[in-house]
Amino acid sequence: MSTNGDRSRGTTIFDVARLAGVSHQTVSRVLNDLPNVRPATRERVEQAIRQLRYVPSQAARALVTRRSRTIGLVATGLPDYGPASYVLTVNESARDAGYAVITTTLADAAGPSLRSAAELLIRQNVEAIVLIAAERVALDAFDGWELGVPLVVVSGEPRGRAVRVGLDQYRAARAAVSHLLELGHTDIRHVAGPAGSIDGEERLRGWRDRLLESGLTPTEALRGDWTPASGYDLGAALAATGAEAVFVANDQMALGVLHALQTAGRRVPEDVSVIGFDDIPEAAHFSPPLTTIRQDFVAIGRDAMAAVLALLQDEDGTRLPAPRDPPLIVRGSTRAV
Repeated sequence: MSTNGDRSRGTTIFDVARLAGVSHQTVSRVLNDLPNVRPATRERVEQAIRQLRYVPSQAARALVTRRSRTIGLVATGLPDYGPASYVLTVNESARDAGYAVITTTLADAAGPSLRSAAELLIRQNVEAIVLIAAERVALDAFDGWELGVPLVVVSGEPRGRAVRVGLDQYRAARAAVSHLLELGHTDIRHVAGPAGSIDGEERLRGWRDRLLESGLTPTEALRGDWTPASGYDLGAALAATGAEAVFVANDQMALGVLHALQTAGRRVPEDVSVIGFDDIPEAAHFSPPLTTIRQDFVAIGRDAMAAVLALLQDEDGTRLPAPRDPPLIVRGSTRAV
């Protein structure tokens, strides 16, 4: 048999925050009667406190003053150009905002590893965590887990409850395929990223859906591992099929595809149009220069820190960065048929 006292002791500041639809920082401000809380927000919090019969502890009252000016950054996956750019930019943006960053890089994105990394960061009193999520398993590890601090995810897929920043990967892939369709191509193949990759799966889905909408039947996608070597192997297989256009899921694999097609005597773009994804610095200097979808890694990294600052300010109506639209960079590797 439970009593009201038992119930109040079992209720946390995070329960109040969830019921009121605010963050725990706002609940702390209300508890400590601090300014910068809208009257309507204050009333919602007070109503949640009454409904839950919440009795704040000294630790809960202290949350509002526990400012470490430090955020945690968890990067998963291989240290490729994109993730490395995110890490660098988040660190620079945090420093500009007066924050220090504790960075953890994990090749293994499995749940136990991620949770251990996050728990270590929380014990070091970080005010927020930024997760650079390369694989869906990384998002699944955090879904439904109450961290107690804001979580911002750099991801190409709208998944889970965390605030997300990044490029709309699905829309970007559709833009790549639309470019090839507008050039008159109807046999558009796809060299995809590895299974389980968030970006790879979203780009594959965008390629497939855009072709189906155009009344075309997609062939089976070929899966690489993001490296030029895998692109070369798959490009050699494509050269034997007589494909007329290829959407490659990243520029590194596109480099390998270009090499394989040229080795096989297939001219680009006269015989085959090739479009990549990312617009890495080398893409403009491929032979021929690569048409590609540009990911502005620097801008997205800044968006991640802007989202952190917006969540920490925690004011009603705070505008968070929206997923970015995909710019198409047209160069010499595509042409009309």
